[in-house]
Amino acid sequence: MSSFRKGGIYILSSPSGAGKTTLVKKISRNKNFSVSISHTTRSPRPNESNGKDYYFISKNNFKKLIKKNKFLEHAKVFDNYYGSSKDLVIQNLKKGKNIVFDIDWQGTRQIRNKKLNYKLTTIFILPPSKKELLNRLIKREKKNLKTVKKRMKEFKKDLSKWKEYDYVLINDDLKTCYKKIMKIIKSKNKAKFDRNFIKKHVKNLLI
Repeated sequence: MSSFRKGGIYILSSPSGAGKTTLVKKISRNKNFSVSISHTTRSPRPNESNGKDYYFISKNNFKKLIKKNKFLEHAKVFDNYYGSSKDLVIQNLKKGKNIVFDIDWQGTRQIRNKKLNYKLTTIFILPPSKKELLNRLIKREKKNLKTVKKRMKEFKKDLSKWKEYDYVLINDDLKTCYKKIMKIIKSKNKAKFDRNFIKKHVKNLLI
């Protein structure tokens, strides 16, 4: 019998533009699932709102929260800070809610190292191709090529962390990828994925 408490932690990470944020939102619509809304120092995008997508705060306030140990995890990504509120996450977990995180490999490591008494499942999302990733970023960043280049520069580094995750999926079709994630979440035993196939796919992405 498992010694874990009721709620579970589900982390989705990916290189920027692979689609993890959309997948996290879809998962959080399921009963008893809630998305962990991160604090961030970056400016909101046109379609984002405070308290729904992120808690947008200043760098000064963010650093104050770090000093007060208010984050379960935090990291600096693309010159901006991101962090998950420890109090909010633990409160929801204690209520038996499953919490879904949209964070990078730095935050994932921090949460794993804390060894919380809750089930932890980590999933890494890959794009179908480098070309498709570039197209998604150009569309999302409204053709801001400076930002796109910066994110593509970090692509190789982000990609190298896939081996640290429990599962790795290719987001070539959103609906299919979402169904695979839900199958993993609902599975009582650890599901399997073809690591050799993923290894080849990662190699192709680096070409």
